[in-house]
Amino acid sequence: MLVRGKYILTSAYPEEIREGAFRITDGIISEIGKWDELNSKFPEDTVLGGKNDIIIPGLINVHGHFSESLITGIAEQYTLWEWIQALVGRTAHVLDYEMAYFGTLLSGIQMIQSGVTLVNDMFVYDPFHAKNATPGVVKALEELRLRGVVSFGAGDIRSGISVKKLLKEHEVLADASGSSKLCTFSVGIAALRVQSPKLFDESINFCKKGNFSAHIHLQEIREEVTAVRNEKGLTPIQFCSKKGLFDNPTVAAHCVWIDGDDTRILSEQSVGVAHNPISNMILASGICPVAELRSLGVNVGIGIDGAGSNDSQDMLQSIKITPLLQRVKKLQATALSSRDTFHMATIEGAKVLGVEKDLGSLEKGKRADFVILDGDSPVLANIHDPFQAVVYCAGKSEVKEVWVDGEIILKDGKVTNVSTDEVVKHSKSQAIKLVEAAGLSNLSSLIS
Repeated sequence: MLVRGKYILTSAYPEEIREGAFRITDGIISEIGKWDELNSKFPEDTVLGGKNDIIIPGLINVHGHFSESLITGIAEQYTLWEWIQALVGRTAHVLDYEMAYFGTLLSGIQMIQSGVTLVNDMFVYDPFHAKNATPGVVKALEELRLRGVVSFGAGDIRSGISVKKLLKEHEVLADASGSSKLCTFSVGIAALRVQSPKLFDESINFCKKGNFSAHIHLQEIREEVTAVRNEKGLTPIQFCSKKGLFDNPTVAAHCVWIDGDDTRILSEQSVGVAHNPISNMILASGICPVAELRSLGVNVGIGIDGAGSNDSQDMLQSIKITPLLQRVKKLQATALSSRDTFHMATIEGAKVLGVEKDLGSLEKGKRADFVILDGDSPVLANIHDPFQAVVYCAGKSEVKEVWVDGEIILKDGKVTNVSTDEVVKHSKSQAIKLVEAAGLSNLSSLIS
């Protein structure tokens, strides 16, 4: 197949190929260049895309929670710690396999509709009554044909669940991921203050023994930093470094309240940062110093975050908000450019997750994960700068097709591998079951 467009935005060198195209062979990009040249060379190839379209790499969501997929639009009145107690703490002990499965399908559809081809998920739940819920995430991602780095957000302080039982859930998810063509496993650490010293040590050991990466929330709010510093005499980042967590590849979500020493550690130990601008605003957490981190060589990707804290699962919204928030923070129009933001959503996100050799850019030899944006739509009718057009203008209605491994997973705004109507239908009953079991039915009344 040949994929053509008015603009091919590669996230590599050259960054932009006008009137360009690339060829797909067995799910791999085998050639890339000018449309006229490739069309002449391979005249019999099936042609995708159109002469006015923008072709971009598949977008990479570096942080999210499928465990929150059924609880959108609840508890806007809380900041993070209050929100965790009021919402996550109530739902964590009643989530089960079916909720994980249908919730992942529901949020996954929305992500694909906004151009996502890879998501880094942390499923946060307490395996009291229901065990082995996390493989439901893998099953759903496989059916959607959506790539995933999947983890279980383990914590024992709130739940009192034994370390042995929590480690077993890691093992179950690792096994499910090992049998998947599209998913890989990462060790989830919900946060320092939700894990006992024993569980935290065992989580690090699990990473090292299995040679797994880690996925953790770090320094999301000021209170977290103050509490850990009072307990440990160190910031959370400093403590994680001292304990050896960063010896393995690590994704640190949020990193809002960090200082120069924290930033230096992240840079020196190649910790990837997941920036989640929308959830940080909704929960009044603060603003991640994205420009400062990137200036010191820290890879920063863009995360949608969970449906309980964003609440939309639209990657293009998170992309647009990213440079706008940095400009408001610094009161400078040059704080973060559309080109930098585009890289964060593609190749830099791939670097955060350690998959840049295969994904994140449109280059010869890489997997054929890409998005076709409709250049004939009213929004993209007049493209003066394609990077600004993608970051500031494009929405879900412009996402015409999404491809993973050279296979189409979205066409004309509809996913191709599952029935959206059926997913919506089943998600409604699962959401009602979850809300009733968690006692969330009257949560809105708590505002007064």
